[in-house]
Amino acid sequence: MEKKLGRNDACWCGSGKKYKQCHEEFDHRIEMFRKQGHLVPDHKLIKTPDQIEKIRESAKVNIEALDVVADKICIGMSTEDIDRIVYEVTTKRGAIPAPLNYEGFPKSVCTSINDAVCHGIPSPDEILQDGDIINVDCSTILNGYFSDSSRMFLMGNVAPENQKLVEVVRESVYRGLEQVKPWGFLGDMGQAVNDYIKENGYSVVREIGGHGVGLAFHEDPWVGYTTKRGTDMLMVPGMMFTIEPMVNMGKPEIFVDEENDWTVYTEDGSLSAQWEIQVLVTEDGHEIISY
Repeated sequence: MEKKLGRNDACWCGSGKKYKQCHEEFDHRIEMFRKQGHLVPDHKLIKTPDQIEKIRESAKVNIEALDVVADKICIGMSTEDIDRIVYEVTTKRGAIPAPLNYEGFPKSVCTSINDAVCHGIPSPDEILQDGDIINVDCSTILNGYFSDSSRMFLMGNVAPENQKLVEVVRESVYRGLEQVKPWGFLGDMGQAVNDYIKENGYSVVREIGGHGVGLAFHEDPWVGYTTKRGTDMLMVPGMMFTIEPMVNMGKPEIFVDEENDWTVYTEDGSLSAQWEIQVLVTEDGHEIISY
């Protein structure tokens, strides 16, 4: 339970202002939603201006790593080559690849091709082929602050129906982003994503979603994309999370590779695509932190 502050106490956010001049009204508004039965964030999920600025610095490295991948990725390259690029760009900037040794993950980035949904492990034996689609998921730690985003890349002559999948998933992220605003709900965003995906005949993976991020790799809240408008956690200024729907061309069912215990594949062998952005809820809407 969070400590109850007096109106003249220093605010919990670290601003140095008295509570009554800073977050008292904010907390009262959250409490109103809580009493109505809604799931609301606690103070540890609200980033301070100083924390946000440090997370932005981490995101600069994150974005740069994916920009370099975008410039260099090509047919004939191994996913190990992609891993090397991310490692070199990240460490050159004094940062750390967040996936490296995370719960035993052996590489610096996730590379998921075609029917791989997520958590693909880079390998010198996995060579990019003409017609492949690949997700490169990059996560970065700089001075203890975390950033996280992913992009899809099309290799050569990608079939039109596969190009469409990639484009629809990217658009779904921005349909969801339009719903990210203070005093709305994560379910508003989730339904916007899911509605657009379903309109186009695809399915959203249910078991894996987005997450809070910034002070740790994975924070609350868990962010799903099969939720309903007006449900799930209340969004308030200072919250930060990822929007990263994983979308299958076929059915939503998935399985985890038994050999490496990491890579997730579509159960029916259909292609899957994912885009990920890191988002901050602001006083008047949202800010994209990493992409």
